[in-house]
Amino acid sequence: MDILNNVYWGNTVTAYLIAAGSIIVAWAVLKLLRHKVIAGIKKRTQSTATQTDDILIKTIQDYLLPFGYLWINYIIINQLNLHPKFDRILSAALMVITTYYGVRLINYLVCGVLTIYMERKNEPQERIRQLNGILMVVKAIVWVMGIIMLIDNLGYNVRTIIAGLGVGGIAIALAAQNILGDLFSYLVIFFDKPFEVGDFIIVGAHAGIVEKIGIKTSHVRSLDGQQLVMPNAEMVKTVIQNYKRLQRRRMVFTISVSYLTPAHTLKEIPGIIKEIVDKYEMVTFDRAHLKTFSEHSITYEIVYYINSAEFPVFMNSHQSVSIDILEAFEKRGIRFALPTTVIRQADGNGKLFAQEQLVNQS
Repeated sequence: MDILNNVYWGNTVTAYLIAAGSIIVAWAVLKLLRHKVIAGIKKRTQSTATQTDDILIKTIQDYLLPFGYLWINYIIINQLNLHPKFDRILSAALMVITTYYGVRLINYLVCGVLTIYMERKNEPQERIRQLNGILMVVKAIVWVMGIIMLIDNLGYNVRTIIAGLGVGGIAIALAAQNILGDLFSYLVIFFDKPFEVGDFIIVGAHAGIVEKIGIKTSHVRSLDGQQLVMPNAEMVKTVIQNYKRLQRRRMVFTISVSYLTPAHTLKEIPGIIKEIVDKYEMVTFDRAHLKTFSEHSITYEIVYYINSAEFPVFMNSHQSVSIDILEAFEKRGIRFALPTTVIRQADGNGKLFAQEQLVNQS
């Protein structure tokens, strides 16, 4: 068995056989653990609806176990007497692969944790999909940090690189001000949530339903069917009216009655209107007051709230209230005012009486 004691590249054949056997045994153990442990975890987590278990399984299966294979192989091979140059190459390869798996693992965990957090807050799926825009930026930052750490561990001076990145970053920032402004505006929209997909908004002279919120622009479908592509940077600079978030709508309108209406009837009109409004469950009465004495009429101002954000409900409720007011006034003989001239004349007994005549509009 002298052949086992022969030395090749600084190690005996026995040492190579032991290393190879150790690698095979270690791989067999890890493979057995992979099948048994992962299968057991999957079986126990099948009944759960959360994604935490899925993230745990994927982390072990796709990141930790391959990393375990890598380190076991490195530790076993490192027990041999290696040539210094080969040892440096092996260490460098280990650091590159470690950085690769480490960065991917961090990005995966960040993505998974943020997704679970948003789902627990009952965020809509469309908003969760918008998270991809932010994650692209986060992933890029993690990769840059990982590469800088790798270069530092390989023995290179990263201060020069960081200084160059700083100068280059300033130049890039100056050249891409608009893009960075749109990106910052996207972050403002995402975190501040002035509007979401499906909301009806008015921005300046434009109105419509939000269809998409992108990193640079948002798409709004106008009432006449046009697609409006609005830069995020411009949207956050102006007032955004979000009608979908209305809890209720306020109605303010006026009615005008004739000057021939008796004073006691004028006092009853606010109560009549309140009684009409209170009949509707979706409507909350606020006030009704005699507001002004105009040239041809006495004007009342009525205010009430429709407890719905839906515009058709708002208009239907106002229509019903208006018709009921008209019917109530007809029953009581209360006349709505038209542009008229009041002429006072004397009868045969010398008693004055008032007569209204419509003003000639021509």
